[in-house]
Amino acid sequence: MERRKMENLGIETSLLGFGCMRFPKTEDGSINEPEAERMIDKAIAEGVNYIDTAYPYHEGNSEIVVGKILKKYDRSSFYLATKLPVWLVNTVEDVDKYFNEQLAKLQTDYIDFYLLHAMNKERWDKMLEIGCVKRLEELKAEGKIKYLGFSFHDSYEVFEEMINYRDWDFCQIQLNYIDAQEQAGLKGYQLTESKKVPLIIMEPVKGGSLAAFSDDITAKLKALDENASPASFALRWVGSLPNVKVILSGMSTMEQVEDNLHTFAQFKPLSEEEKAVIDDITAILKGRVQNGCTGCRYCMPCPAGVDIPGCFNVWNNYHVYQNYNIVKWKWEEELGEAHQAKNCIKCGKCEKSCPQKLSIRRDLEKVQADLDKKEMVL
Repeated sequence: MERRKMENLGIETSLLGFGCMRFPKTEDGSINEPEAERMIDKAIAEGVNYIDTAYPYHEGNSEIVVGKILKKYDRSSFYLATKLPVWLVNTVEDVDKYFNEQLAKLQTDYIDFYLLHAMNKERWDKMLEIGCVKRLEELKAEGKIKYLGFSFHDSYEVFEEMINYRDWDFCQIQLNYIDAQEQAGLKGYQLTESKKVPLIIMEPVKGGSLAAFSDDITAKLKALDENASPASFALRWVGSLPNVKVILSGMSTMEQVEDNLHTFAQFKPLSEEEKAVIDDITAILKGRVQNGCTGCRYCMPCPAGVDIPGCFNVWNNYHVYQNYNIVKWKWEEELGEAHQAKNCIKCGKCEKSCPQKLSIRRDLEKVQADLDKKEMVL
């Protein structure tokens, strides 16, 4: 198992981290605990020593299941990461309330890596105002938190503000070869490298989007290595960056565990040839985007209830990955009948507000027609 040293902390972590937000489920939607245990046991046996969960995963049950599974292991043999649900924290007392609840669920008296979860500008300002960071620093001084950091979802400018606020032990960002310029992105990576802040990576396979491609993209990867999975190239792209110390993978099947273990047991940074192919694939995928919606939401609210940016996000991803299954949940469940493009009444209000000058009414017709067909299913 490839390991990376966090020089500032004096520890070594497995480059592969086990993310516990996508455990296998039973028919009733609960966690398949025996299978989840089998998967974690396999990963630990092969050298994985970083286990990542969070308060909301699996409707609050991930921490409970993780606590049960890890109880049989020597507590010093692994690093446990979980996160403060900052959206529920309204007072400094709430910090202790949720932290103590998490300790109980995880059956431990300390957390190795504790993060402020899914931080953005609004949440950051609120946490500063109520004294959250100061209280977490006190819990660290008491030994209940070993290392303090944050996970991040906002612009680079906000990332820069947060990371310069204090000497963080580590931080966690979303990064993959498609989203290299999104959120903190590679620019944020470079900042962590210059500040010597170890980096944990989430969404290296973009929620599975970089694991299942149309035949033309798959053929390009197979030409590089017939036996390598598409996901392995995404993981190796991220792992080729030296300040990346842990790459989280939310594994749902034993097959995914075994494939990831194979990638990291024989880890190789991408070659120049492989990097060139990934760059080519990135250009092809981005060239399939149907319109230039930036998600600014100036077009909202829609009088008819259409989530215009949401519809365009689904439409663009459907064409980029040419796989209806990638967008199925967001289209059918998150947007649902009430917010889909078919509800457009063609009033034109949205187009008057669009900075990109998109033909929104015309494009919404195309969105509904394409998604109704569901032609591209891998």
